[in-house]
Amino acid sequence: MNLANKLTLTRICMVPFFILFMQLGGICNNILALLIFCTASITDVFDGKIARKNKTVTSLGVFLDPLADKLLTSAAFICFVGITTLGIPAWLVIIIISRDFLITGFRSFAAIKNVTIPASKPGKFKTMSQIIVIIITIMILISNKIFFKFVDVIPDILNFYDKNSYATLFFLLGEIPFWSTLVVSALTIYSGVDYIFKYRKLLSEKYE
Repeated sequence: MNLANKLTLTRICMVPFFILFMQLGGICNNILALLIFCTASITDVFDGKIARKNKTVTSLGVFLDPLADKLLTSAAFICFVGITTLGIPAWLVIIIISRDFLITGFRSFAAIKNVTIPASKPGKFKTMSQIIVIIITIMILISNKIFFKFVDVIPDILNFYDKNSYATLFFLLGEIPFWSTLVVSALTIYSGVDYIFKYRKLLSEKYE
């Protein structure tokens, strides 16, 4: 197995640890989850570059790379649904996950017909957008926990705003997870339609 595929498998192995720390909750555990997610996201950048540079692009790598991305991002969004303070509804996450695994199934169907479907530009942009939204959401989650834990001392330490101003600020920050996830879900749907439209001939029984 080449280095690029090893990095991809490492990213998949990080998913359970990310879920564990998100489920444990608390500031420290959320920070660890954020570090794991960022590290996994970095491997996503390098595995493709390494494969192309070393000319070791394989069918296994083409299949595993987007699957690893979907497992990582899906795990994050599912964890977010269980955190009521984030306000991310289950139906938005269902849209994102359904599209992702629908396209994974479409890729498997294409493989049966000896066709490899590489990641498209809209697909890559969708994945990058999801990663950015997830990182921002976890950072907001950590910030909110820090704020509510030290709500009585923050204004005195910073000596700039009163507590009500900070409460308003974090309330506005609390709206970001929902709206950013809504935008990402729209991008997710668009990229899924783009894949199916480009390879719609695969759905024809006459296609060989």
